[in-house]
Amino acid sequence: MEKFVIEGGAPLRGTVRISGAKNAALPIMAATMLADEPVTLKGVPRLRDVATLAGILAELGVKVERMGDLLRIETVNPDLIDAPYHMVRKMRASICVLGPLLAKRRRARVALPGGCVIGVRPVDLHIKGLRALGADIEIRHGDIIAKADRLKGAEVYLGGAFGSTVLGTANLMCAGALAEGKTVIEGAACEPEVTDLGDFLNSAGACISGHGTPRIEIEGVSRLSGGEYEVIPDRVETGTFMIAAAATRGSIKIENARLDHLRAAVDKLQEIGVEVTPGGGAVHVSAASLPLPTDVVTLPYPGLPTDLQAQFMALLATADGISVITEKIFPDRFMHVAELNRMGASIRKEGASAVVRGVGELSGAPVMASDLRASAALVLAGLAARGITEINRIYHIDRGYEHIEEKLIRLGASIQRVDV
Repeated sequence: MEKFVIEGGAPLRGTVRISGAKNAALPIMAATMLADEPVTLKGVPRLRDVATLAGILAELGVKVERMGDLLRIETVNPDLIDAPYHMVRKMRASICVLGPLLAKRRRARVALPGGCVIGVRPVDLHIKGLRALGADIEIRHGDIIAKADRLKGAEVYLGGAFGSTVLGTANLMCAGALAEGKTVIEGAACEPEVTDLGDFLNSAGACISGHGTPRIEIEGVSRLSGGEYEVIPDRVETGTFMIAAAATRGSIKIENARLDHLRAAVDKLQEIGVEVTPGGGAVHVSAASLPLPTDVVTLPYPGLPTDLQAQFMALLATADGISVITEKIFPDRFMHVAELNRMGASIRKEGASAVVRGVGELSGAPVMASDLRASAALVLAGLAARGITEINRIYHIDRGYEHIEEKLIRLGASIQRVDV
């Protein structure tokens, strides 16, 4: 076990480069099972979740070799169809192997997935969509057991109680890519990671249009080829570093950032007094004073990402006034509230909202990370706080941020990873 020890109070200054997007890399890695030749993916970050999915792919007869930020992926045994619980339980994104397995191998046995404790995240829409394409699916002994002699195109509506499903859309896109006939996904997720998956599949020979909109059309093809593809930059890491600059009243330059993927977050930061200026292939972010209070609502893309909710809460805990944060994606995603309050924040949870009374300055304290993005929020709070903050269970943050402490140290932060 390891923990972070942070001495707060230093404004972040300097340049940081954003890694490839975890949430784009994972479904693309799974989709390589559809290809008849090897695939080389560029810009894949070194993360625990990436290593976990590589392990699951190995269980499915797929060889994954890393060379720097490149992954070379090749199917060596197409007869394996079992993604076991001891691997899948580690992260929810494991479910993204289901669609490719059904489309390419006709059968799949995938354990119901685990992941961060941020609320109920059912897989019913995944199953609904695949059944519409002709799959026979049952859940038995904690496993999703599926088979299909040949998937056939159909029209599928994927809207749910809390919006569209990103991974469900990914599974249906992969399934439809090799299905017979035309598949139409209505209520599809519009996130940049979905667009990236569609671009990858098209680069391998798929015929997909409309990805990035609520209506995706897929003309099934008989085979997909291999090749090379580069993953988009991680918009959540970009947003986290933007908020870190604001929380520490710092000034940083962020390279390899796609602001067009973060318009809602940029708009909210500018609204509370943070300067965000693109230029020279990068973005400059700076803040000189306490943030103004505001209301934040997480929504499906292009709304403000739920994966930045906790980080915004850490920032607004020091605002000059009262803010309200409402979670529309995962209404129970507030495990970080109690830990931020341990650091002197004044936050009260009310249903799917949190009322944040700004206190001007946080104070260092020992805290416990509950999930990936909560971990990031506690790091930001620690960087902004007066005194020493110790963050336990930081294995969560290694799932989604590549060498985060090294990047922060280069920006002038005082943060150490130490054994417990």
